[in-house]
Amino acid sequence: MATFAYSGRKQSGETVTGERVSDTMENAVAALRREQILVTRIRPTDVKPKPVVKVAKRGRKVDPKNLAIFTRQFSVMIDAGLPLVQCLEILGNQEEDKHFAQTILQTRSDVESGASLADAMRKHPGAFDALFTNMVAAGEAGGILDAILKRLAVYIEKNVKLKGQVKAAMIYPAAVISIAVIVITVILWKVIPTFAALFAGLNAELPLPTRIVIWLSEAVAKFMPFIIVGVMGISYVVRQYYATVAGRFAFDKLSLRAPVIGNILRKIAVARFCRTLSTLISSGVPILDGLDITAKTSGNAVIEAAIMTTRSSIERGETIAQPLKDTGVFPAMVGQMIGVGEATGALDTMLAKIADFYEEEVDTAVAGLLTLMEPMLIGFLGGAVGGIVIAMYMPIFDLISKLT
Repeated sequence: MATFAYSGRKQSGETVTGERVSDTMENAVAALRREQILVTRIRPTDVKPKPVVKVAKRGRKVDPKNLAIFTRQFSVMIDAGLPLVQCLEILGNQEEDKHFAQTILQTRSDVESGASLADAMRKHPGAFDALFTNMVAAGEAGGILDAILKRLAVYIEKNVKLKGQVKAAMIYPAAVISIAVIVITVILWKVIPTFAALFAGLNAELPLPTRIVIWLSEAVAKFMPFIIVGVMGISYVVRQYYATVAGRFAFDKLSLRAPVIGNILRKIAVARFCRTLSTLISSGVPILDGLDITAKTSGNAVIEAAIMTTRSSIERGETIAQPLKDTGVFPAMVGQMIGVGEATGALDTMLAKIADFYEEEVDTAVAGLLTLMEPMLIGFLGGAVGGIVIAMYMPIFDLISKLT
């Protein structure tokens, strides 16, 4: 039998320390859990604790994929009965991202010093946002930290998937259009002047399409520095305007109204709202706090304003369904299903079903958009380049016909 020194917390939040005699560390932890004590640190009395690590920078963001893997592994370790400090130590030592590893190990040190896990994580908002820490706090208070971490892992993984779908919908057309602009600019800048000099030497009569292309070529060659400076200036002004509250709201409102892509962005926003709020409510976070967190993580100023308006209505004693309908941002089906969820007392389950439905809708919409846009963009690129080539060869064909 060995003696193990431990520290932990009761369900009331009271911190307790002591020693426990047992044949193995796992049996000691199991015995303490049966006594409703959440073990945060346990070690043999003859083993010295490891030194405190350096404090990580708090402002840097962590890759969501790394956070999802960390959360899932953490939940498995907690479910297996390992103490919090030992879990964090193992996860911190195996993490490849050095910044995130320092964050985890600093969290371990704070927990070992007596802080709750949620409070220790709140010191690192770049890694653990308000949603994460509030759910962890609810899990600690209810003694279901392993279940809460599993829900968090599922939520983060689904959120990463949604963001990937947004990128897939936006990056492909942006890449093709950028390539088209670069190719056309190079042709106008470097290739067309050669043809223009040839036609000038032959005194050939040029058709209208050829004259337009040559004029564009001369404009590009003459004003290229001004074009570059203008594009950079416009980009800077747009970024500065978007950084303001009014600018962000205007751009986000415009994005939701954009043809085709606006409908996809709205579905993504609805899916994220329902998934986040469902995860928070099912974890025991109060509805008002849940709406506050959900608004901040919505990623769209229009959606955020609608959620905060709904939150204000709930504070006045109203239900959540009717204020959501009144905002005009969320589809009518969402308000109706949430109303059913409130009436049956299964709001979190209903929100999860809505999120599942809209995530499937996003999958279908993004796949259809990419299928539609691929031939359209290729046709645009081929038409633009082909039009320039035809315009430049028209005088040559005319000269050959005259010679024959």
